[in-house]
This record gives sequence, C-alpha cells and structure tokens, in this order.
Amino acid sequence: MNASEIRQKFLEYEEKLGHKVIAPAPLVLENDPTTLFTGSGMQPLLPYLLGKPHQDGKRLTDSQPSMRLQDIEDVGDPRHTTVFEMLGNWSLGDYFKKEQIPAFFEFLTSVVGLDPNKIYVTCFIGNEKYGIPKDTEAAEIWQEVFKKAGVEAKIAEIGSAKDGDKRGIKPGEHIFFYDDHENWWSRGGGIETTPIGDPCGPDSEVFYDFGEDKQDIEKYGQSHPASDGARFMEIGNQVFMQYRRKEDGTFEELENKNVDFGGGLERIAAASIDSFDVFKISLLKPIIDKLEEISGKSYDNNTDEMRIIADHLRGAYLLSAQGLKPSNKQQGYALRRLIRRAILKALDLGIAQNFISEIIPIIAENYKDLPDSILTTREDAINTLEREEKAFRQTLSKGLKELDKMAKHTRGGSAKNDTTQAGGAAVGTPAAWNERSGVNPVGETADDRTRAVQPLTGYDLFKLQDTYGFPFEISVEEIYRKNIPLSENYKKEFDDALNEQRERSKTASKGMFKGGLEDHGETTTKYHTATHLTLAALQKLLDKNIGQQGSNITAERMRFDFNFERKLTPEEKQAIEDQVNEWISEDLPVTFDEYDKDYAKNVLKAHGQFWEKYPAKVKVYTIGDPENPVSREVCGGPHVEHTGVIGKYKIKKEESSSAGVRRIKAIIE
Repeated sequence: MNASEIRQKFLEYEEKLGHKVIAPAPLVLENDPTTLFTGSGMQPLLPYLLGKPHQDGKRLTDSQPSMRLQDIEDVGDPRHTTVFEMLGNWSLGDYFKKEQIPAFFEFLTSVVGLDPNKIYVTCFIGNEKYGIPKDTEAAEIWQEVFKKAGVEAKIAEIGSAKDGDKRGIKPGEHIFFYDDHENWWSRGGGIETTPIGDPCGPDSEVFYDFGEDKQDIEKYGQSHPASDGARFMEIGNQVFMQYRRKEDGTFEELENKNVDFGGGLERIAAASIDSFDVFKISLLKPIIDKLEEISGKSYDNNTDEMRIIADHLRGAYLLSAQGLKPSNKQQGYALRRLIRRAILKALDLGIAQNFISEIIPIIAENYKDLPDSILTTREDAINTLEREEKAFRQTLSKGLKELDKMAKHTRGGSAKNDTTQAGGAAVGTPAAWNERSGVNPVGETADDRTRAVQPLTGYDLFKLQDTYGFPFEISVEEIYRKNIPLSENYKKEFDDALNEQRERSKTASKGMFKGGLEDHGETTTKYHTATHLTLAALQKLLDKNIGQQGSNITAERMRFDFNFERKLTPEEKQAIEDQVNEWISEDLPVTFDEYDKDYAKNVLKAHGQFWEKYPAKVKVYTIGDPENPVSREVCGGPHVEHTGVIGKYKIKKEESSSAGVRRIKAIIE
C-alpha cells in the first residue's frame, strides 16, 4: 500500500468510527507568531484540546502536512525529514483509551497489513512523587488486543531510556513501561515542567520492528523501543490527556478527558514495505529515481545528497504551492534556504544544469490528493522554484570560487580542526609550539603560523551574502564542509557589517540627482518607481543594453526616454505594460543602500546614467529580491516601499524623442 492510499484509507477508517474529516491547516500559519510553520499534527488543534469547543464536534480527524526546520541537519539519515505528514484523530471529551488503542491497532494490522508480531508499544511507568500511577489501564488494553491477534505480549518495566540500553528486550516482550522523559505529554515537556493549569497526561507510543540486525549495539547499546538505534521506528503516538496541574503543583484527574493521536504517514508507509529507509516510500522514491537518472549516479553511493535534495525540494514545493515566495525574511528565507541547499547538493552529484523543472512535477503528482484549501497555487509553484534556481545559479559559481579562494588562504584548507583559539592561533597540532623559541618543528615562527591559519571572518560572510547572494547559514555550512576555519566571533562580525550598511542607508547622500521629479508627493513618488520598472521591462523584453536617456514626472503622468532605434510594435508595448503590471501585482519590496561608486557599478551592476558625475558614494535602489532584483539603479529617490501601492500602469503613447531615442508616456490609474 503506497502512502497516498494509506492517507485515504486512514481518513475513511476514522470517518466510519464517527470522526469528522477536517481540512488540514496550511504550513504557513498567518495568526501564530510563535512559530514559522505548522510543526505537528496537533498544533492547529491545540486550542480545542485546551477546552475550546470545536464547530465540527468531539470526534475529528485529518492528515496534516508539517515542517520542522530544526531537523534540517539530521536530514540524510534514513528517517529524518524536514517535511512530514501526520495522520491524526482526536476525541474532545468523548472516547478514551479502551476505544483508541484497539482502533489504531486494527488500522495498522487489518487496513495497512502490518505484522502484529513486529509491533511494540510503550506506556507510562508512573511517578510516586506526584501521585501519578502507572498506566496499567493502557498496558492491559494492549495485552488484550495483542492476544486477539495471536501475540502473547509480555510486559517489561524499563524506566529510563538509558536503563533500556543496558537491559534490552527479553523474549516475548511487546509492552514497555518508561518514565516521563519518554511517555508523558505536556506543553512543558516532563512532569516537573508541566505548566500550572494545563491539561497533560501519559502517552502510549507505537513502534515497528525492522529487525535485530539493524541495531548498532556498540554505538547505541541493547535494542529496545526508546533506543536511538535503527531497529525500532516510532510510527504513532496516542496522548491521553487525563490530568491537570493545580496551583500547588500537584495533579488532579480531568472530568472530560481528551485523546490526541498522531501517526507519521511516511513512517507507516515505510513499515508497510518493511523498509527502515523512509526515502524508499512512494512519496520520495520517484524523486530519488529521477536524481539517479539525471546524475548518472546511484542512490546507494550518494544517499546523503539524494535524500537532502528529495526532502528539501518536497518541502519547497509544498511551501510555494501554498503561495509562499522566496525572500530574505522569515518563512520566505526558509524556503530560499531549502532550494539553495538542494542546488548545492545537486552540484555534489555533478548536476550543474537547472534540474528543478524535472523534479517538481513528480512531487506535484505525489501530492495531487492534498486539498486545494492549502495548496492554493499549485500551477505557479514550479515557476517560482525555477526562477529561484536560475537566479541562484547565476551567482553560485562566483560564490563557490570565492570560497575556494578563502580555503587556499588556510593551510591546505584543513585548519578548521586546529584553529580553535581567538585570533586563529593553532594549538594541539603535530606542529606544536616550542614555547621558549617561538618556533615550531617545521621552522615557522608564531607570526608565520598565525598568518597561515588566519580564519574566514564575519565580514567575509557578509561579502558572500551581499555580493554573491549566499545566505549566511549556507555559507557557514559550506565553510565547514570545505574545512575553512572560522573566526571565533564570526556571527558578531557579520551582524556588525550588516548594521554598518543599514546605518549608511539611513543617511541620504547630498547632491544626488532627484530623478526628474517635479515634487516629492505621494503620486509622483509612485510614478518615479514606475519609471524604474519601465526600464527593467524594456531591458528584459527588448534589449538588455537599453538605458535611460531622461525622464520627467508630474502628478499626472510619467515621461521616459530610452535609447532604441525603432518604433515599438503594439505587441511589444502591450508586453511591457503587462510586465510592469505583473511586478506591481507581486507587491515587490523597494529598498535602498549606499555603496562606493565602483562597487555599485562593477559588482552590483546597478544601472546609472552619469557615472562620471556621481559622487564617491551613491544611493542604489533595488526592486524585488536583492539577490535577483527586478531593478537595481543608482537614484536619489524617493520611492514607494513596495510596488503594490503603485496602481495600474498604462502606456498612453510611444514616440520618437530624437535620433535613436524613443519616448514612453504612461499613466497610473
């Protein structure tokens, strides 16, 4: 049974049990400032689990896409992903353990078809200090359902996970008691940290056994469900909210108890094919297969890279299909990071060409069953991701070359492991210091050695971001991967450089050109930004060498002169008008910074009219993403803060201004 079938069968199964199928929440939560993304299946239901009545009743079910970027560094192993989907069902003061436990077991064994002999479960061992008894009720229910399936499930009292690492499993054991670090739910974590007044309670986790041979005993100890080893994988968790913490810190039983169940779709799908590698399930394997085809390399020999690409592009599609655009802020930055990490890993596979357009249709097909209520912009997603890939690749090679230069300035690019002290001095290496002479065994003086391993600073990181479009975190990842040493205070140095630039931007440069504005009123300011969009459209659609030859703006219209040898066709005028209006509708940010003139001209490639007349410092306005701008021009301002306020752009006339110069007259409606 593939993952899509499991999702559908689960919802149908829960619906037969009286649950109302509710729409999943979007990954990007508009009204929750505490988190970037929906991070669990129960997160959107939390208000109702805390007591708020739900409009659809007391029995609910859904399948909730979720994202946890805190797991991003773990992606590459067989079971961690940043994106996952949680099958969920909830009882809000309705049924409890004796209904929930048998129902989930039946779904796993009768619907999905898992072998009951490979299912193991955990329960809460209790806490004498707070008067919370062992959850024998859950354990006894589990024994009964196992027995009906022909499994004589013995019970084991483990305690902590470390106790389990030493003890392991004895023959016939399928039910295990653990402490509150493993089998207690509250918003604060364990019993001691449960918030006053909150509902809380024991949980019962369900694991699938992939075989004793999967356990690395030397690394993880004896196998047991709560071990970090690869033998067992959690596929579901049933939280039984039966207590509330009182003002005095003790716990009392709730009159109305809740059930919160969450089961990992990807993990259940992996169990259904008896594979401890979730990247072999139907939602991910087709992506891996395509990567093998594109790269000419095998998954078995390139697992980390292919897993990261598959995971990150899946997440990028789900975010962009919900209308999120790559940017340098919050969720948009997370989306950008996923895309760029995937592209960097593709380079490691030798994929130097654009490849996202070959991957995204596969992902889109896998998620065609998700409701339109959350995937609102499916059709535009591929265009969004393709544009981002194209923009990043334009600067990627330059940025990587710059990183390689940095690596060459260190001792073979391997000083990271021995450059641990302030200032980059190396300690504890084979070339250890002779403290008296100040010379090491290879004849280097202290000054020589310090220079040789001088680390990459935060100012260098800022340059990589500002010049080459490398986000800070990706730069750090690549630097560590290439064994380039980092200064001890690199984060502070980066922040200092960023703040210095922002401070420069706040100070308007004296003697700057005013861009042909008659005044600085609200309407003329909109027209001024529209002239920048006009130039960008002309360069994009007609000729990249087109430049501004003059402009005049009033509160009623804009006039824009540009070098071009012929009259524009009606189709070209319409295309320019449409392009400007598209950029306006995208509500692009309009930002400015102050730069050295040579840097603005030669590195940023900003458009300017009179470079020889500009002062040493120039003000540069950028429209859109600073790393892939729609427009970047030297200008004194003022401009709108975002294009969406401009209004509808309409070309009224296009005519000759002088030999080789054309003129556009346009209005804003």
